Parts: sequence; structure tokens; C-alpha cells
Amino acid sequence: MARRQTQLEQLSEQLNNEFNISSQYIALDLSRKNSARALYEEVKFRNLEIDCLVNNAGRGHYGAFINQDREVSEETIHLNITTLTSLCQLFGKDFADRGNGRILNIASVAGFIPGPSMAIYNASKAYVLSLSRALHAELSGSGVTVTASCPGPTKSEFFDRAGADELKAMEYIKLMPAEQVAKEAYKALIKGHPVVIHGILNKMMAETTRWIPRSWVAPMVKSLMR
Repeated sequence: MARRQTQLEQLSEQLNNEFNISSQYIALDLSRKNSARALYEEVKFRNLEIDCLVNNAGRGHYGAFINQDREVSEETIHLNITTLTSLCQLFGKDFADRGNGRILNIASVAGFIPGPSMAIYNASKAYVLSLSRALHAELSGSGVTVTASCPGPTKSEFFDRAGADELKAMEYIKLMPAEQVAKEAYKALIKGHPVVIHGILNKMMAETTRWIPRSWVAPMVKSLMR
């Protein structure tokens, strides 16, 4: 499910041919109001039973917070937070009523730190991480698991679309292949882990922020985001 219909159509055909399955797709812009409800109702209309919900849609924008386009910022918050929350609730209720189901929310290692120049993105991923941990505990014993996947910089379109592809820090960062992130997230999901942090350096970074003074963290990140 995404908004780029041509790519979805091509992917659906590829999956059908490669794995001899019958896949379906729904083209929908999840940054718009009531998009989660529209998706849920379309799934019901097609009489599809969902076993696993993967909340992968998200975006971020590089630049000073006060200079960001307000409408774009609000759409980003809606996509990264509101839509994800609604989908967790809508499908999570069905899973709980049925007694089984899995939810995978794509957070980020950015959720562990404040992000000058990526303020909304980091804050939204902190929300996703906190929500996922809470839902994992709430649903314990119900047959439903919730896992937060926390990758670091990954080979994808994200940095180009965020306008952060020319960051100085990118010269020193080794991007993790998206396929590796997906496999590790899948394994954590199947095992029912509440959180998975991808990569040793990312795990070290997430742990380090617990031990250094909080007042140091944002200035340190700011210096890397130039």
C-alpha cells in the first residue's frame, strides 16, 4: 500500500510471478486526513483478512524548523504519527478480537535522540518508538505482538527526498542495505520482540545517549547535521 500506483502495480506483478501468489495493492496518500479509515474500509470492502500490519510509510525534511513549510510539516506529522496510530488501533482491535496478529512499526534510531535540522522527523520517531513499546505491553497475552524497528541510515530514497543527501556527516556513514533491515525486522517481528535496533553502531549510539548528559546530545547532533 502506497500512493505511487505505477510502482505498486509493478511490484504486485513481480510478487505474483516470482512467488506464485495473488497480491493486491491500494494506491492511497496516507498523509491526508482520514486516510487510515479509508484504507481500513477498503480492506474490509475487499473482504481481506490481515494477519500482519507493517507501518512503513513515513517521511522527513531537512532544514531549520522555523523555515519549514507549515502545511508540509503538518502532513508529515499526520503521516508519521496520526495515520500510524489510527492504523494500529483499527487493525489492532481486529487482531485482539481474533486473538492473533502482528504489528511492525518502522521507527528509527533517530527516535532515541533530538534532531536539530530534522526536528519533526526525530520527534515523530520517538513517538512511534514509545507507542510501540506501550502497545506491546498492553497487548501482552492477547496473541497480538507489536514490534518497533529502529534502523539507522539506510540505502533508500529517504535522504534524497528529505533534502539531506549532501550532509557532511553522510561522508562518514555506511548505509545499511534495505534488504538487511527488512530481514532483521522480520525476524524480530516473528520472535515477538518489542524493539529491534539495526547495526552495532546504532545500538551503541542508542545506549550512549542514556549515559551522557542530556544537555550535550542536541548540540552534538546539531554539529553533525551541517
